[in-house]
Amino acid sequence: MALRGLNAFARVLWTDTSRAAVLRGAIQSDCLKCRDGAKRYLLSEDVVKLQDFQQRKLAVAHQVSGSKGYYFDMVNQKMEKNELILKDELKRLLHLCQSAEDVIIARNAIYRYHEENRNMAFGEFRFGPLFMRLCYELGLEDLAATTLMDPALKGFFSDSTSFNITIDMLFNKGFYESGLDVVGKMKNQGVPFNKDTFTLAMATCYKLNTSKSYHICLALLEEGQTKGSLIPRHAYCFATALALKQNDVEKAQTIYSQIMCTDSRLCQNLKVLILAMSGSMKDAIYVLTTALVSKTPVFVKKPDFSQEVVNVLRKNSANSLWEGKVEQVVRRLEEAGQITEQTLDDFLCHTPLGKRRPLRILDQERITSRRTLKPLRSTLLSE
Repeated sequence: MALRGLNAFARVLWTDTSRAAVLRGAIQSDCLKCRDGAKRYLLSEDVVKLQDFQQRKLAVAHQVSGSKGYYFDMVNQKMEKNELILKDELKRLLHLCQSAEDVIIARNAIYRYHEENRNMAFGEFRFGPLFMRLCYELGLEDLAATTLMDPALKGFFSDSTSFNITIDMLFNKGFYESGLDVVGKMKNQGVPFNKDTFTLAMATCYKLNTSKSYHICLALLEEGQTKGSLIPRHAYCFATALALKQNDVEKAQTIYSQIMCTDSRLCQNLKVLILAMSGSMKDAIYVLTTALVSKTPVFVKKPDFSQEVVNVLRKNSANSLWEGKVEQVVRRLEEAGQITEQTLDDFLCHTPLGKRRPLRILDQERITSRRTLKPLRSTLLSE
């Protein structure tokens, strides 16, 4: 039923004039209040590739002859004369953009290029991610979303990366409704969701924290599982936290149980919060005690817990048989420095580190030994 209602929920979300009032609804748990300071990008540099894009821009700027204005004037004249815009010309134009005004000209060129090539294969090169990285660099999230959603450009942004970067920009600026619009557009156009899409979609639903966004979150989760999609742990954590915000503890437990590895700080905090809200004080105390006495090496930091999560546990154990034991274990955690002022929202909204690159054991530019001054003939270097 959730799957059948997804499109209807998305359509209502886009047109509902009372969304602002819904967003001002009370959050069930103080522990889960979202703070503006916690807004951060959710995509790693491996996906955004902003540094690579900026390096390419510098390379193009050094390669071209003449001023930047010459190439923009040339493209403007081509559009006025209704002449064909070539792929390499559009690539160069996008890499030469330095301002919002430049991006507007480049976008007009994209419209012309798409109009001329909508029935042709673009080959292996995709302009969508390039345009979105440009908007990312210049902070033009509104322009990125408007361009992506324009029906006239249907088929131009046919890759998940373009949609993901746009959603990430909107998420960072707090435009969660617009971000969910992009998710719906992506689904309607049949662009496949990857693991980053699921994380961004769940995060956007979590931030909105409405009944509609909750149902959309559950529907996307169900659909992804049915299709066998790779849904990352981070996405499950957002879905779990949203279920707790909606006071649906039973559903939160179900979603959390599907996380394969729960040894992270975020998962441990979610586990304690679920147990506290469900009244399982004995199990919650066990989790905290285990973290306190865990036999980890001295150079490995022991897991810490949010003060807000601890406050929920204290509140729900007040005036019960467990109150004394909760206070005892919390006091020990405080003495051990395992209580942090960071909120659960801080734990959830973080920028991933991305893929780890292998260490370079030997300097490939060094071809002689520093000790013998003889040529290096290592098989490692030959590889």
